[in-house]
Parts: sequence; C-alpha cells; structure tokens
Amino acid sequence: METTLITGANRGIGLEFSRQLAEDGWCVLACSRDLEKSDALNKLAAEYPERITLYALDVTDHGQIEKLSKTLANKPIDLLINNAGVFPDINDRSFGQTDYDLWAHAFLVNTMAPLKMAEEFIAQITQSSRKTIVTITSKMGSVADNGRGGSYIYRSSKSAVNMVIKSIAIDLESNDIISVLLHPGWVRTDMGGPSGLISVEQSVSGMLSVIREVTSADSGKFIAYDGQIIPW
Repeated sequence: METTLITGANRGIGLEFSRQLAEDGWCVLACSRDLEKSDALNKLAAEYPERITLYALDVTDHGQIEKLSKTLANKPIDLLINNAGVFPDINDRSFGQTDYDLWAHAFLVNTMAPLKMAEEFIAQITQSSRKTIVTITSKMGSVADNGRGGSYIYRSSKSAVNMVIKSIAIDLESNDIISVLLHPGWVRTDMGGPSGLISVEQSVSGMLSVIREVTSADSGKFIAYDGQIIPW
C-alpha cells in the first residue's frame, strides 16, 4: 500500500485528494490545522478507518512540522502533497492597498511551508518507492501569464514557491526524488469561489492522472491539471 501525506486536507482540493486516494487503496496521512473543526475530513476518515489517519498540523508552525516528522520517522512516504494554501487577495486590493501583515502570512503558508515540509520529510520520501513531491501552485504565479496585474500577495507567494520547487527538483535529483508544481485550474471551492470553471472532483482527478505519469524528466516542471505545461 502506497502512502501519501497531505497538508490542508480539511476541505476543497486537499479533502478531495484524500477521498480519491483512499478510494484507490492508498494509506492517507491527512493533515488539518484544527481537527475539531474539520467535520468533512473527520467524516471521510470514519468511512475509511483503515486507510485514513488524521494529524493536527499548522504549516506555519515549524515546530509542529518537525514533531510530525519525528512521529512518522519510520513511515515511508511515497507522495507528499503540499496543498495547504491561502488566498489573501480575496478583496483584490489594488496598488497602494497592500496589507503587509497578510503578505508575510501568505509567504509563511504558500512559500515557506512547502520547503520546510520537504526538508523535514526528506528521509521518509527517500525510503519510499514513488519518491514524489507535489506542490499545489497557481497559474497566477506565472509571470508570463500575468496580463491583469493586481493580486500582489497571492501572485508573489506562488511565483516564489515555483522557484523553491524548481530548486528542490535540482537539489534532490541525486536522491531520485521527483518534485513538480501543479496548477489545479480555477476550481469551485471555498478559495476559488462559485464562479470556478471546474469542479474539485475534475481538478483532483486530472492532477492524479498527471501524478501517475510523471517521471524524473518532469521534475521541476509547472504542469496544469490537464497535463499542459504552464509558462513561468
């Protein structure tokens, strides 16, 4: 049985990753910042008691990440999914209206946490057979694709994590670890809003198809849920 560790698994894309992978027979280590308030995730775990194990994890707290790594020290992790993320630009603050405290928090969640997760779980990933790190990013982090401006906080945090994962792919090549960035599309979730173009089921199903097919040649690439390469 292959094992996946998923951050931000309490709702949306993370919850759907947990659902589809559990249905496919994976051992799912699902993380949420507040398990007591993660009703949908708790319900899903009850449906798959032998496949889903829940862990409390606030990815902005490096001490919690380190503690979880020690707890799972002897557990090979085939697939790390850095899914936890925030979208602080929900009110689309324009130039001159930047909330710098929110910006700092966005970098903690969207940029620093994926690197910290990779650093702390490198041993468990190396022990596995699949050896794959997936980080959920966004097309909004593409410099080439930015034709609208605005969304300074979210765009910059995703552009930054794209560079982080590109470096990880190079630095961990000798460990035979594959590290890719996935754009989930504009998804109808709490974060994406009701106007999203695709359902969370479509998005995750597409991303899992990509994950199943990636090889070492794909490490460091920026790929959409439908397999298309996204420009940097």
